[in-house]
Amino acid sequence: MSQPTIIPVLSAEEFIKTRHSVRNFKRDVTIPADTLNEILELASAAPSAWNLQHWRFLVIQEQAQKDLVKGIAYGQQQVSDASVVVVVLGDLQANLTGHQIYNQAVDAGELAPEVRDTLLGQIDGAYKFEQVARDEALKNAGLASMQLMLAAKAKGYDSVPMGGYDKDRLIEALKIPARYLPVMIIPIGEAASPGRATGRITLEQSVIKESF
Repeated sequence: MSQPTIIPVLSAEEFIKTRHSVRNFKRDVTIPADTLNEILELASAAPSAWNLQHWRFLVIQEQAQKDLVKGIAYGQQQVSDASVVVVVLGDLQANLTGHQIYNQAVDAGELAPEVRDTLLGQIDGAYKFEQVARDEALKNAGLASMQLMLAAKAKGYDSVPMGGYDKDRLIEALKIPARYLPVMIIPIGEAASPGRATGRITLEQSVIKESF
């Protein structure tokens, strides 16, 4: 099994500029377990509202499982060929994670109990609204998704974000609990052919200063 070509050290700016979506991966390339863990740890360092870390990474490496997801993704070959397929999930009950995180902070002497209680009251109050939970799950899992792709690039691997799949079939096939919402599928691996840069609108079109 081949390993990716060692890439030169690049700046963060160069990683951002050279990351392009790849849809043609080399088959039978294995990402070493320690490298994959480093990629996932870097992605997990993404920011999140209230530090609730709304994302979960469902990691698929077995070929039969990748082929299963390929069918759910309307036959897109990159799902089958990639080394790893990461299904990024958003947590609709991230407030429960908040209790864990803030209790740990209190136990470590990093947070006063009364501050914890105030924060958890705000969080639990917000999560009474389903739309808030859904919006936060999508928004914050999206932040982790971008960081995942940049982390993969930093380790010499390419990726592609995918929204084209049957969400209900994915949930059923992978036994995804109701707590989690599929946000996107990200195949990661070694490019068989490079991704291409795509056209961008100008800053004059995309940047609005102060107000419309």
